Amino acid sequence: MPKEFMYRGYTLDQLKQLPMDEFIKLLPSRQRRSLLRGLTPQQKILLEKLRKKRKGEEEGKNVLKTHCRDMIILPEMVGLTILVYNGKEFLPVKIRPEMVGHYLGEFSSPIKKVVHGTPGIGASRSSMYVPLK
Repeated sequence: MPKEFMYRGYTLDQLKQLPMDEFIKLLPSRQRRSLLRGLTPQQKILLEKLRKKRKGEEEGKNVLKTHCRDMIILPEMVGLTILVYNGKEFLPVKIRPEMVGHYLGEFSSPIKKVVHGTPGIGASRSSMYVPLK
């Protein structure tokens, strides 16, 4: 049987029932300070769209796109898929319970693994002068 998710002694259902003020007290200091200062206009818009999506009012769109990488993942977001912009493209982020309290941007990395070309003819300036067989 899989282990039930717990965040600071609370289950996911209990976290969803908590008022926002009580949930904020459970977060680490950086996230707590960020939420206590209030949400930015972009974060408010994202939260409203998420709540509409949760209620089923927005049927046309399957996933939500956002540039708001600094949004803290709240318990009410669990289960949704959000397309988070990484500076070049929108990467899908399926929100799981373990992500609560983290930032959306942590799961949409702007850095890709470097894949170099194969060495050989045309790989460098010196290879231009290698005689062909």
